[in-house]
Amino acid sequence: MSYKILLVDDEKGIVTMMKSYFEMSGYQVFTAYDGKEALQKASNHPDIVLLDINMPEIDGLTVCRQIREHLPCPILFLTARIETNDKIKGLGAGADDYIVKPFDLDELGARVAAHLRRENRRQEQSALRFFDNMTIDYVKREISIGGATVTLSKKEFDIVELLSANCGQVFDRERIYDTIWGLEGDGSSDTIMEHIRKIRVKFSALSAHKYIETVWGVGYKWNG
Repeated sequence: MSYKILLVDDEKGIVTMMKSYFEMSGYQVFTAYDGKEALQKASNHPDIVLLDINMPEIDGLTVCRQIREHLPCPILFLTARIETNDKIKGLGAGADDYIVKPFDLDELGARVAAHLRRENRRQEQSALRFFDNMTIDYVKREISIGGATVTLSKKEFDIVELLSANCGQVFDRERIYDTIWGLEGDGSSDTIMEHIRKIRVKFSALSAHKYIETVWGVGYKWNG
């Protein structure tokens, strides 16, 4: 996987040096030399941002706050010096780490790689959810109960995904049908009853827990 990195510094020599290093390491590199340009380049959805604090146009703290409103990626500040008060301001703006200039490129590369690994672990964890003895992997579209795999059709998994991702929320049959089938649907919401019946049969073969609860006269909800 080729990670995207945004390098932001008004010292062009530093940007050129970092750009060469990260491109040689296999990164897709975007560069900016001031805060305004940094916000424009952030539209490329980088996986990580290296950001100088002291820049013309818009300072790094402001850029960090604005990027953080739209992107969850790690943001590392580049700074010539750092004091406790500056750290507090930077972390409050949404930064994840500080790199003090001058820095060793290999150490910088290792710090960047460590943050990306941590971010990958966080995303993988958020793609997994656990209910009683059930595990749902939303990325792989896999469900297991007590370690045994539950084989669902595409629509069956879509229904489970909708309900389990909104645990406790009640969905009527029409809303489930419209959400899952959308414009391609040419049947009736009654099909939801049959799909849920099949899902329940598959779940009950492995667990006594009632994962999908019927709210009589209303619809269905996930009982995690």
